[in-house]
Parts: sequence; C-alpha cells; structure tokens
Amino acid sequence: MLDPNVYFCQSMEGTKRNNIQQGSVVKIVLKKDQRTGQLTEGVVEKILTNSPNHHHGIKVMLEDGQVGRVKEIIE
Repeated sequence: MLDPNVYFCQSMEGTKRNNIQQGSVVKIVLKKDQRTGQLTEGVVEKILTNSPNHHHGIKVMLEDGQVGRVKEIIE
C-alpha cells in the first residue's frame, strides 16, 4: 500500500501546460534523444505547445535554444 504522506512527482508532470512557466527548471527529451530517452536539464524560455495538455509532454524552448518535450519539472 502506498503511503499518502509521500510526495510523488506525478502531480508536476510535464503533460500539463499549467504546471510549466517561463523560468521553470525542467528536464526535457530532445527529438534526437527520443529513442534513448536521455533527458536534458534547463530553464524554460518559451512554451511552444498551445493546448492545455499533451500526452507526450509540453514542448518548450530552453534558454540555450534547445527544444524538446517536458518529462520532469524540478522544483
């Protein structure tokens, strides 16, 4: 049985646009890394997905110009 007092990162999943703001620190998967699932960490400069949800993750541009879909939001 799961402990209800344990915080799960699922509440901050990258599939919901409302969870992500400019300046958020996130881990994204780049297009070239989709096969391996390697994550790249960075700070969100721009949110590129307009819809409120996306099942593969919200697409963002990081401050260094890299573009990918959010897999994790780091607080």
